[in-house]
This record gives sequence, C-alpha cells and structure tokens, in this order.
Amino acid sequence: MKASFPDDEAARIEALLQYKILDTPAEESFDELTRLASYICGTPIALVSLVDTNRQWFKSQVGLEALETLRDVAFCAHAILQSDVFIIPDATIDERFAGNPLVTSDPNVRFYAGVPLTNAEGHSLGTLCVIDQIPRNLTTEQVDALRILGNQVIKQLELRRNLDSLVLVNQERQQSKKIRLQFFKKIAGGFGLASAILILLKIVSYI
Repeated sequence: MKASFPDDEAARIEALLQYKILDTPAEESFDELTRLASYICGTPIALVSLVDTNRQWFKSQVGLEALETLRDVAFCAHAILQSDVFIIPDATIDERFAGNPLVTSDPNVRFYAGVPLTNAEGHSLGTLCVIDQIPRNLTTEQVDALRILGNQVIKQLELRRNLDSLVLVNQERQQSKKIRLQFFKKIAGGFGLASAILILLKIVSYI
C-alpha cells in the first residue's frame, strides 16, 4: 500500500532541500549512528533514510547496497506520518506491506522499526530505521535508544545546515568588504586626481 503524503508535504520538501544533503557522499558522523543503531537493535540492516519527492535516499546504510528506492514502496514513507517510532513486527502479515516488492523479494524485509527525523520546525525529513529479515520486535530499551539516536541524526543535520549558513554569511561579508574596498579606492583615486588638478592650477596661476 502506498503511503499518503503528509499534510505539510510542500513545506517538508522545501525544508529537506535547505539541508543540501541529498546525493552527498557518505559521512562518518552519520555512519557511526547507523552502525550503532544496527548494533543496539541487533538487526543486519540500518539506514538513515531521507524521503524526497519521489524516492527515499539513504544518507547512510548498514547491510544494504542500494542508495535509494522508490518512495511508493518505502516503509519510511509511512514512518514519517507518525509522531513516534513506527514498528512492523512481521511485514508478511501486514496488509499494507505483504505485497511490497521489498518484502516479496530482496532484501526480504520482515521486521521494520523507524523513528521519524523531525526537525525543530516540525517537518519529518526521513527516518533512522532498522530492518531484519525475520519477524521480531524491539525491547523498550531498544526503542528508547532508537529515539535517542534519531535525535542525534537531527543534530547532525542541523549542524550541517548551520555550518552552511555561516559559510554563506562569511562569503557575503567578504563580498561586501571587497565592494567597500573598491569604493574607497575609487574615492581615493578621485581625491588624488582632484589634488593633482589643484596643484596644476596653482602652477598655471603662478606662471
């Protein structure tokens, strides 16, 4: 079953693009959190998934080679509609996912748990999720850990956005400084020319 769009879909996509993270290379800060999620939850697969307009793209992945999938088949497209951890103990007996190609073929998803990556503005950008190929569930402690790790993913995203903003502000300041310097050079050149004309007039007057 295809997930419906969130009510804030347009604003959500706009917010996602502001992070300038889609299609960027792997980063250790995200990979460490994904590996930790896989280890704590005891799952062979863990992903930082960002839900774009027509796809889910993986910023980080453990146990999966694919870089993205269609949004129409993404479990994470359902998870971003939730306010808390979204858990599917056995996808084969859940009518929303039983016929999903990610369930009926590779990677043969059975268990899924994803925490929405919700930013300060309230937009769910994607998920930190863990996946297994056997039916199962998480303990209360593992669910809590997944929430904490999801918060850390959001902090990494915010840090990235803030750094980009600082770089942009610095570039704007440098450009403004350059323009001011060019202006003062022109003024100084004008004063120099005026001084030279005055001196020349004095010489002519003297003669």
